[in-house]
Amino acid sequence: QVQLVESGGGLVQPGGSLRLSCAPSGFNFDYYDIAWFRQAPGKEREGVSCVTKDDSTYYVDSVKGRFTISRDNAKNTVYLQMTSLKVEDTAVYYCAAEFSGRMEKGSLLAYEYGYWGQGTQVTVSS
Repeated sequence: QVQLVESGGGLVQPGGSLRLSCAPSGFNFDYYDIAWFRQAPGKEREGVSCVTKDDSTYYVDSVKGRFTISRDNAKNTVYLQMTSLKVEDTAVYYCAAEFSGRMEKGSLLAYEYGYWGQGTQVTVSS
């Protein structure tokens, strides 16, 4: 059974940092691209970052220089290190996975990912 479990969300002040983790299971992690999406209330789901099976990384412009995605294949875990957080980063963050090669490399389009986690809330507020 495919599962993606996110953790690490919480409440943080503007300018603070959080590290999200995504632990996929039920498929061969090494062959999958993993992405982070987020959805704020009343807004569409937005692609934030992805890491391909060969460790190429991609980011939406609004988080470049602030967020870092990484994968640890030995631990079957993907991380999203978020720094210099802003109020507008507040959202539910979702981890998603898809078999590498089934979509354009570095895709941040939600419809291209077939496996999703349940989400973790990130709130940036003073």
